[in-house]
Amino acid sequence: MADIPGIERPDLLALPQIQDRMSFLYLEHCTINREDSAITAADKDGVTKIPAGVISVLMLGPGTNITHRAMELIGDAGVTVIWVGEKGVRYYGSGRALTHSSSLLQRQAAVVSNQRKHLEVVRQMYAMRFPGEDVSKLTLQQLRGREGARIRNLYKSLAKKWGIAWSGRDYDPDNYNASNDVNKALSVGNSCLYGLAHAVICALGCSPGLGFVHVGHDLSFVYDVADLYKAETSIPLAFETAAEKPDDIEQTVRRAMRDKFVTLKLQETMVRDIKNLLSLGVASKDEADDTTDDELALWDGKDSTVPNAKSYK
Repeated sequence: MADIPGIERPDLLALPQIQDRMSFLYLEHCTINREDSAITAADKDGVTKIPAGVISVLMLGPGTNITHRAMELIGDAGVTVIWVGEKGVRYYGSGRALTHSSSLLQRQAAVVSNQRKHLEVVRQMYAMRFPGEDVSKLTLQQLRGREGARIRNLYKSLAKKWGIAWSGRDYDPDNYNASNDVNKALSVGNSCLYGLAHAVICALGCSPGLGFVHVGHDLSFVYDVADLYKAETSIPLAFETAAEKPDDIEQTVRRAMRDKFVTLKLQETMVRDIKNLLSLGVASKDEADDTTDDELALWDGKDSTVPNAKSYK
């Protein structure tokens, strides 16, 4: 096995391993299969082998076909699969968590269902956008206003810096080509960021749909997490790329986002921030760090559990 490319399925106890993976890989016009523990991508130029355990997101663009054997490996490796539409803007799908523990998911559900704790997480998410400022006395409406003003000012300052005409964010998901270059770049960059956030959330065993700022959508928590980092990643990169006028703006943005994720160690940051946010209100540090217990148990009807796989009388 030493000469076979790829790696084995990660240890279930290695919960933070998602932070050490390459952020994402985009493929199009190829057939995806598997060879032992590697994903293979075959096109007219030959076959490329990709170790399944070193990527967190696999983006499948137009013209891709994938086999059942490849999906089996991808699911076991905890890779998020995203089928993307034209220009890589739309996305769907997810792989299995890298852990069998439901402790973070249970904590997420408990916090999102408790109004006081839910509000505490929302406030902290907004506070992360304004480091060094005291926003504890602002209402949610005021916080939303501050955040909206921050992003609008960022758009304007970047447009001035790069000499780009800017009339506001304009994106029609049903008519991508109607947008100008900077709006196209923003859409593609945000899509990459959503994919990475989705992958980290799923890898940690959390629910993409149990959001705090965003609610009511199956990707609410994905949007919550991604919004924390747009001002440092997709937004400045979109204006810079649009100013450079590359021949293929979508591919240029994807590659630049991937490099930025690595430079900023964004996966590691997401893991840490998600765990910290879901630990708000937890009684002790030991309880907050208890995310690796994957033992299946039975609920006792109160606040504890009893062993599974036992015949009770």
